[in-house]
Amino acid sequence: MSDTATVAAPRVGPHYKWVVLSNTTIGVLLASVNATSLIIALPVIFRGIHLNPLVTANETYLLWVMMGYMVVSAAIVVTVGRIGDIFGRVRMYNLGFAWFTVGAILLSLTWSTGSNGALELVILRMFQAVGGALLMANSAAIITDAFPSDQLGFALGINMVAAIVGSFLGIVVGGLLSQLGWRWVFLANVPVGVLGTVWAYYKLKDIGVRVRAHIDWVGNLTFAAGLVALLVGFTYSIMPYGHSLSGWGNPFVQGMIAGGVALLVAFAVIETKVKDPMFRLPLFRIRAFAFGNLAQFLGSIGRGGLMFMLMIWFQGIWLPQHGYDFTVTPLWAGIYMIPFTLGFVIAGPISGRLSDRYGARPFATAGMLLSAAAYALMLTFPANFNYWPFGAVMLFAGIGGGLFSSPNTSSIMNSVPARHRGAASGMRVTFASTGMPLSMGLFFTLLVAGLNARVPGAMYTGLVRHGVPATTAAALSHAPPLGYIFAAFLGYNPLRSLLGPAVLSHLSASQAAQLTSRSFFPQLIGPGFVSSLDIILVVAVAMSVVAAVASLFRGAKYVHVDEESAAQRRVARGLPHATSRKPQAPGLGLEPSVDGGGGEAGGIGAAAPGAGAGLAAGGPGDGVEGGNAGPVPAGGEMVVARLRVVAEAVDANDLHPEPREPT
Repeated sequence: MSDTATVAAPRVGPHYKWVVLSNTTIGVLLASVNATSLIIALPVIFRGIHLNPLVTANETYLLWVMMGYMVVSAAIVVTVGRIGDIFGRVRMYNLGFAWFTVGAILLSLTWSTGSNGALELVILRMFQAVGGALLMANSAAIITDAFPSDQLGFALGINMVAAIVGSFLGIVVGGLLSQLGWRWVFLANVPVGVLGTVWAYYKLKDIGVRVRAHIDWVGNLTFAAGLVALLVGFTYSIMPYGHSLSGWGNPFVQGMIAGGVALLVAFAVIETKVKDPMFRLPLFRIRAFAFGNLAQFLGSIGRGGLMFMLMIWFQGIWLPQHGYDFTVTPLWAGIYMIPFTLGFVIAGPISGRLSDRYGARPFATAGMLLSAAAYALMLTFPANFNYWPFGAVMLFAGIGGGLFSSPNTSSIMNSVPARHRGAASGMRVTFASTGMPLSMGLFFTLLVAGLNARVPGAMYTGLVRHGVPATTAAALSHAPPLGYIFAAFLGYNPLRSLLGPAVLSHLSASQAAQLTSRSFFPQLIGPGFVSSLDIILVVAVAMSVVAAVASLFRGAKYVHVDEESAAQRRVARGLPHATSRKPQAPGLGLEPSVDGGGGEAGGIGAAAPGAGAGLAAGGPGDGVEGGNAGPVPAGGEMVVARLRVVAEAVDANDLHPEPREPT
């Protein structure tokens, strides 16, 4: 391999890492507020463009306004991460902030109404997703560049808390701004976006390793096309097809999923053949990276769709039965789910700080097991539950998620070579992002099957008993559940939407009032919903347990050490040094890395006693990742020389072209 790696060496002060954390936290906050405020404001937005999203012909627009951003972002996040590795992560991150802000401005200027207006919203959300991907792919890599490994978990924990808090703030902000007008939902992002963009351009510096390489266009296009096809297939699987209530029998869905899998297999083959691959598949030989991403993916499948199901549970069943009008249930569902958010906020920074010292494995594994236990406890609740015990269970589920997230992310980012942090961060985000649509497809299928087994008979009986003609009641009772699920999720009265004025106008006032009351619909679907939710919760428990097992197999604490990361760490600490070199080892394009083999804090000393304990495990003192090897020499060259001396002290059999981590 002939690419050259350069460690950029702009002068940064010792407090630069906090500038990085504060700016990236604003970026995460902006993105999360934008996502949830949009969901809350969807009814107002669709009314603003004069389109009913619950009409069958318009459901596709509703689906893509919600999911289009996620699909595009997941498809390109690895690509933009790799571009950051080549051209500079801060440069790409800054571009992402500006791009995202321009997208918000364009969304607020949507000029058409009806289906054209909905199409413009979908396209502009996809445009904005490019900026979001640039932010997400590079933010964790920039934080990893700026923070020593023994503080990275805490920094990423703060970042994660900002995302969770932003999700809650978005609910409130979306509810308030939608009262002013739907365009304000997008315009409110602009001042924050402009502030973050200007601050990033003036304050952030590229201090990471930059790799000169050609862009792998074939690999990029194959990966993006394969992932888009796969996610589109799973997204459309929740839509009815023909006489089926789900889309799994749709040839389009089957073709997209099969084509997506084929393209991703082709991508894996291509990446082993090209000179400068988009993503170096040998990174998956690093246990902390491979099993950390697997745990992330499985946890995302278990948690992502389940959170959506809980929102429907609140909005369609619990809140109406406790006196809330359907129009306000989206806002109050978010408020009543605060315990879940609070659990993340409590556990995230604490687990991040502890994992910096003791490694990610115990905390990430315990987090997944606690999440599994919380989901299992949810199986014991009826449709109309007592809130405070349920809130306590949600708190424990949030604590489990917080225990897992920041240690897992820091474990993944610490395990990879400095030159591949952008692409590795992109792959991490991809695994997290793809779990949500896959989970939605799976859980919606289970939900629809359960509702279809129990709701039609109860609905037919109830409608006929309240004056609806038998033929009309039969047709309505077999309507696809997706219609009234979406109605409840968007804050519409589901039966009012299903019956429509044509039916309600022929009923007496008392009959119409009873059918559209707050209690009728929840009592109608409650038993079927809970029976379906039980199956969903069992799947979520299983996914979380398997994720815990994957997390356990990540191995002990592992920090990748090589010459590039040594030089880059000196730059991050404000010590002047820049280096440019050509890698000597095949595979990942690295010189052999050295790691410990004897537990959480063994470091190199476990393999070579007396050679400088703790280099891999971390701790203050050595200018790389710390330990007790003595004071740092006054030059970056001496750091590199010392690493070579340490490497020579290790048996030659322990030097591998690919990183090898402790068991």
